[in-house]
Amino acid sequence: MSETVPAARFAAIQMNSGDDVAANLDAAAQLLREAAHAGARVAVLPENFAFMGRRDRDKLAHAEADGHGPIQDRLAALARELDLWIIAGTLPIRVDGEERVYAACCVYDSDGARVARYDKIHLYDIDVPGGGGERYRESASIAPGRLHPVVVDTPAGRVGLSVCYDLRFPELYRALVEAGAEILVVPAAFTVKTGEAHWALLLRARAVENLCYVVAPGQCGTHPSGRGTYGHSLIVEPWGRVVSMREAGTPGVVTATRDAGRQAELRRDFPALAHRRLPTRF
Repeated sequence: MSETVPAARFAAIQMNSGDDVAANLDAAAQLLREAAHAGARVAVLPENFAFMGRRDRDKLAHAEADGHGPIQDRLAALARELDLWIIAGTLPIRVDGEERVYAACCVYDSDGARVARYDKIHLYDIDVPGGGGERYRESASIAPGRLHPVVVDTPAGRVGLSVCYDLRFPELYRALVEAGAEILVVPAAFTVKTGEAHWALLLRARAVENLCYVVAPGQCGTHPSGRGTYGHSLIVEPWGRVVSMREAGTPGVVTATRDAGRQAELRRDFPALAHRRLPTRF
């Protein structure tokens, strides 16, 4: 599909979200307007764009039923208003019968219709090495999504959905490419410690090994819990070059245009994807 449509610009949006949903949505709206004004047809919000509370379980109070709620309805309205596709990082969707939520990445087309949803698979249950006691247990408040890759057609190309900690599991991205992904999105809230060590390294690796564009919007700064996030939202092209990055630790927008022709040439002339061999055992 994407190689027959005109080149389309996409945006990664960096935020510093807090514990006020209405304020976060207003901030997201302003940044989405900036992205649309810059010519983006597809904009990607970071993980937890609508809410980052003081405690992990605070998100339960803001969980929405699948399909409607203040967060989802505002996103649909913004997509229509701005004539913009929005890939909405993650928002909390209620899990029936559980005191947990799904970390749902929802995609809205420019008519405001939700056209895809991916629930974060890999949950960040980690004691950060060298983090001075920094500790996370996402599984206490988040339920993992189905083990099923989600790829959606957008004006910028075929987009494969993932979230933050998923980045460390390359088999997910192989499955997305098998399903036709040309662009990989990684909305995130990376810690400062792991971001400094691995953020750009892993994003570039996912781009190179899959010959894909990678669009990675992040949270930045300090949040109400005292947690710090790394920022450095960026876009990588299929040969591993970072084409746009926000080094400032403040909210903002970075954009790039996918060169579908060059990507097709790379995949044809450097056919590493076709050279894969999958051993059944080692």
